[in-house]
This record gives sequence, structure tokens and C-alpha cells, in this order.
Amino acid sequence: MSLSLNTAVIEPLQGATPPDQQSRRMLTRALDQALASIDRNLAHFGDDFPAPSSIAGVYPAIGNIEWTNGFWTGMLWLAYEATGARRYRDVAARHVLGFHRRQAEKIDVNHHDLGFLYSLSCVAAYKLTGSTIAAEAAMGAAHLLLERYQPRAGIIQAWGDLNDPEQSGRMIIDCNLNLPLLYWASGHSGDLRFRQAADRHIEAAARHIVRPDGSTFHTFFFDTATGLPRHGKTHQGYADDSCWARGQAWGISGFPLVFRHNGDTRLLDLSKVLANYYLNRLPEDGICYWDLIFTSGGEERDSSAAAIAACGLLELAKNLPLLDPLRADYEAAALRTVGQLSEHYANTDGAPGGGLLRHAVYHKPHRIGIDESCIWGDYFYFESLVRLSRTWEPYW
Repeated sequence: MSLSLNTAVIEPLQGATPPDQQSRRMLTRALDQALASIDRNLAHFGDDFPAPSSIAGVYPAIGNIEWTNGFWTGMLWLAYEATGARRYRDVAARHVLGFHRRQAEKIDVNHHDLGFLYSLSCVAAYKLTGSTIAAEAAMGAAHLLLERYQPRAGIIQAWGDLNDPEQSGRMIIDCNLNLPLLYWASGHSGDLRFRQAADRHIEAAARHIVRPDGSTFHTFFFDTATGLPRHGKTHQGYADDSCWARGQAWGISGFPLVFRHNGDTRLLDLSKVLANYYLNRLPEDGICYWDLIFTSGGEERDSSAAAIAACGLLELAKNLPLLDPLRADYEAAALRTVGQLSEHYANTDGAPGGGLLRHAVYHKPHRIGIDESCIWGDYFYFESLVRLSRTWEPYW
């Protein structure tokens, strides 16, 4: 793959600190609290799913219809790996049957978030249990995702009717984490079309979504007829030229996850650029505001973006050479983030249907899920605890 990255400079980190001596006790306590919350919600939701964000601190129950449902199933697989308890596996396996039906009947699959849905549910199930129906469902989802590939632009279109001129040619930073489904499908089937589409999409993201200063656009548009880049803008951030915190976290996490599949070390260099931009714009407690244009003041924090970034920093650090001077800094920053989330953002009220993390933001411009729990924040917080507590092979 020929990949030409922008020339953003890696800024030095400010105030990096070594891991806390009490981190092991913190992780044990946080894992116990997270598992207790998952157990309450397992009884509360049954075979249903939490909605994307809570309302007054409690997730409504929904069927298998949203782009976020894989996060809950992924949490169950993580809990199964962490404990070996059959109750998590049994519900997650029933979810897999629903995910199989969803892709077969094309229920709410007209978007690129099939990776979020199927990597954490069906690819995870196949890796952990060898389920053939899980592999079949994941392959079906990968084919649906490949249908969204726009070959002239070399991108996977994010949302909407592929023939709709208002949506045509839109890629978004979130899609970095949908690409592992395509790489898995290519390896599983031997069909190189999946890998080639993913390679071209990550190349476009590296060239056009990442700005020269290391910040990111949320979305970027291409002319699908000519393949030429058009412009970047935001959908959930403060402004087109600001840096939406969750988008930056998707980038920090997504580029090294793709590196796992295609081996291009320049993606690690790019993730460093994004990570340092993010880390140098955090408030004193290390938990980001919902947009990185804000570094102090009265705006809402986004604990979900912080949890995603923590996982990304751990994935990035794991793939850096042992002698890389930033490796220890990223590990320490991730541990500090998780410690702050555990101490000040974890939900400990014990109510059924409540999230693991409070103080997240779903969609500030549309006034959705503001200062609530968000299910992806819960998933990545739990994933970060698992990553810090054991040797773990990602589902991505």
C-alpha cells in the first residue's frame, strides 16, 4: 500500500507521569464494580439491548436495531473472558443469533457501523467459541459493508442511500474501527476485495481526515464520480474547524488497530500525532471536554471519548518498539485516564439499567445524551480495564 501521510509534527507530551503504585488495587476494584453493573444489567435487559445513551441515568431497553448494540454484546464477551462465567456466554450467544438474522434480513444495516456491530458480537464469538453461525453472520455483514465502498474515491460511505447526493461521498473518522471487520473477512474467506477496500479507506482517512496540526475532521466529503477530495466538516463537533473529542479518540484507537492487520508502521506514527494533540489539550484531571477546542470552563466532559482514547493509547503503546521513548508515556496516560474514570466518573449507585460511566456526551449539537451514560463509553472503559489486567487479544 502506498500511504502518504500529512506532515504533522508530534508535539512533546506535557507532564507525563509514571504509573501509580496503587494501580493494581484500583483495577481490581474497578473490575469488580464493572462486573457487578454488568450482572445487574444482564438481569434487567434479558435478551434486549441498552439504548445508545441513558435517560436520567438509565438506559431504555431496545431490540436489535441500533448501530450501538454490539457494544453490549462485546461487554458480555469480555466478562466471559475475564471470569469464565457461563451466564455471559449464554446471553451473548443468543445475541449472535439475532445478529445473524439482522444481516440476513437487512434490518437497519444501511450504514458503515457494521464493524461496531459485528466485530464485537460475531467475530468475538467466532474467535472465542468457533461458532460457525457467528462467522457466517460476520461474513454477511462484511459483504454489506463492502457494498458501501466507493471505488473512485476509495472510501466506505458512512451513512444513507448511496445514490443520495446529500450523503454521497461522506467518510467519517469513526469508520477506522469498522475496517477490522473487512480485514477479518478477507483472512477468513481469502477474498482480497475486503482488504483492498480497507487499505484504500485508511489511506484516504490518513490523507484527508487528519489535519496538518494533528487534529481531525469528523467527516470528509469526496466527489464519487471523479474521486477528488471536496471538504471536511463536522457533524457532532463544535464547529467545522474544531476537533470533536470522540472523533480524535476514534483516530487514536483506529489507526493502530488497522496496523494490526496491514502492518504499515506509518499508521503508528500518525496515531502518535493524534495522541499527543489529544493529550496536550486535556484539562487538569485528564478527562476531555466533548470538543477539544475547550480545555477549561463550563462545557460538558465526555467520559466516553476518554475511555476510547485510553484503549487507543494502550493499543498504540503495545505496538511501539520497547525502546520508543513515548511508549511508557502512553501507557501512563492511559492508566491515569482509567484511574480518573474509576474514581470520579464510574457509576456506583447500583440501579438496574444504569451505565458503567457517567458524564458522557452522545450528540451535543442535537441535544441527545448530554451528561448521560453512553454504551460505547461503557464498553471501552471495560475493555481498558481488561487490557490493563491481563494479556488480551482484541476482537477488532
